[in-house]
Amino acid sequence: MIIWIASYPKSGNTWIRALLSTYLYSEDGNFNFGLLKYITQFPTRQDVQEFTNDFKSPVKTSKYWIAAQKKINLDKKIHFLKTHSSLCTLEGNSFTDKENTIGCIYVVRDPRNVITSIANHYEFSINEAFEFLTNKTKIIFDLEYQDYGDIQFLGDWANHYNSWKNLTIATVKIVKYEDLLNNTKKTFIGLLDFLKKFIHINIDEKKIKNTLLSTDFNILKSNEEKFGFEESILSKKNNEKIKFFNLGKDNNWKQLLDSVTEKKIVKSFKFEMEELNYIID
Repeated sequence: MIIWIASYPKSGNTWIRALLSTYLYSEDGNFNFGLLKYITQFPTRQDVQEFTNDFKSPVKTSKYWIAAQKKINLDKKIHFLKTHSSLCTLEGNSFTDKENTIGCIYVVRDPRNVITSIANHYEFSINEAFEFLTNKTKIIFDLEYQDYGDIQFLGDWANHYNSWKNLTIATVKIVKYEDLLNNTKKTFIGLLDFLKKFIHINIDEKKIKNTLLSTDFNILKSNEEKFGFEESILSKKNNEKIKFFNLGKDNNWKQLLDSVTEKKIVKSFKFEMEELNYIID
C-alpha cells in the first residue's frame, strides 16, 4: 500500500523525504542523496509506459494511474511515493483509490514564501510565479524527445491543499513547513508517531539526532554544491543547474516580497491562509 508524501512544489517535500529516507533506510541516520531513491516520484513516464506508448498528451496518461499503482503494490509492502499532483480526477480517472492508498503526509507552506521559491526554481518573475500559483489548471511536465515525461497535475495552491486535506480514503497528516523549520525534532517525531499506524518503527534517539544533523538545510546545500543534485533543473539562461537548496530560513516573504503581490496572494487564498494561521483576521 502507498503512503503519499504530497505537496505543492517548493513546500518542503524533499526535506521530508530526506528525513524519512535517512531514518527508515540508513543504518546510522547519516543522509546521502542516494537514500532519496527509496521515496520516488509519481506519476512518471516509467510508471505508465508499460500501459501506453502515447505520451503526446499528458492528460491521457491519467487513464493508467490506478493500474500503475496496482503494479507497485503487487508485493504487498508499504511504499512511500512523492507527488506534487493534486488529488484530482481527470477525464473520469481518479489519482488514487482506497485499494492502493493507506496514508498521506501532506506538506504545506505559506504561499507568500512558496512564490519566491517558485520564482527562483523556474527563473520566473514574481508576476509569472503568481500566475503559476493561481492557475487552476496548471500542469508541469518534463519533455523527453518531444513527448511528455514526468507529469504533475497541480491546479492552484488552494485547490492543491484542499484536495489532499479532504482525502477520505486514508488518514492524512498535515505538516506545516514552518513547524518543521522552527521545531524540526518535535515535528519529525510527530511524523514517526503517525507512521507507526502503518509500519513498525523503533525510536532511537541517537539515530534521530544523526538524522536531524545530516539533513540540516546548510548540510543539504553544501552537499549539493559538492556532489550536485540530480533533481535540480537546468537554467534556460546558461544551461547550468539551478540551485535546488537556495535560501532556506532566509526565504522570508517579509524581506523578499513586494506589498502588492503579498496582498494579491492573501486575497486569492484568504480562507486557506486563515485556516492554517498564516494570517489572522
